[in-house]
Amino acid sequence: MKTIKVTISVALAALMTFSCQDQLEEAEIEPLAASSESLFQGNTRHGQYMLYKAEYITSGEGKEAGNVIYFNDRGKKHLAEDFVEDYSEDGTSDITYYVDNNRPSEDLAAEVTEDAIDRAMDTWDDATCSNLGMTKVPYDGRETGFIAALFGFGGSYGYVADIVHSGWLPAEFFDMIVLNGSANILAVTFTLIYIDGSGNPTDMDGNGKADVAWREIYYNDAFTWNDGYTFDVETIALHEAGHGLSQGHFGKAFVTLENGKLHFAPQAIMNAGYTEVQTEITGTDLSGHCSNWADWGK
Repeated sequence: MKTIKVTISVALAALMTFSCQDQLEEAEIEPLAASSESLFQGNTRHGQYMLYKAEYITSGEGKEAGNVIYFNDRGKKHLAEDFVEDYSEDGTSDITYYVDNNRPSEDLAAEVTEDAIDRAMDTWDDATCSNLGMTKVPYDGRETGFIAALFGFGGSYGYVADIVHSGWLPAEFFDMIVLNGSANILAVTFTLIYIDGSGNPTDMDGNGKADVAWREIYYNDAFTWNDGYTFDVETIALHEAGHGLSQGHFGKAFVTLENGKLHFAPQAIMNAGYTEVQTEITGTDLSGHCSNWADWGK
């Protein structure tokens, strides 16, 4: 791993203090105090939105597995969340994505990482059980990143696409997510949801799930990234895009005593830790995707 320098904004550290759990099975990590709602909401064509949760994958080099962090804990009830058909900020039912090359990896050229991300998005789009209408919004140099802006790393509070690959950020960003997060977190997906005037999640289609406004994906530049071998951009992008398409983590984690590394059963793209290069979706990954998206566009 590259040398990392840890500097945390005192104000944000105080706002985003989390309880840490040292365990192998995935568990939800909740803020010790409610987040400041005024800081996490704004206006869109459908009203207000709020940062709802973050899901991250770890490197698999130790015993830390990925986790979920909730920021909106009204009533301590955590809803599942999903996109609402024909309710996107762009006015279509197509799932759009954008790759922000303003924050490139230190290890690979922007065109290499963009191609890897495109392949990952195409893999999900090629699933025959769904009709996502996956559409790429061309890179145009604009600033992106609600979360990046919120954390003080530049960005924009506005909508760009349903799924935004917001680029590579330094260790400090990931240390703001969990204590010493930069040492383990490879990448993270943030979900923003719509809220009503009282700050409660909306459910426009009555499916019992919170309505997603959009999602943002960030990659940890403290790790060494590669194209085709560890840490493989396409593999991690495929995992994070799974979160972008509303899939959660899957599989039981365990540690091999001989090497101290994480392993999962069954092995899947949506495991909470990196194990090896994986660029295809099968089995549980495909089943989860199909169960969620089979009726989209019909």
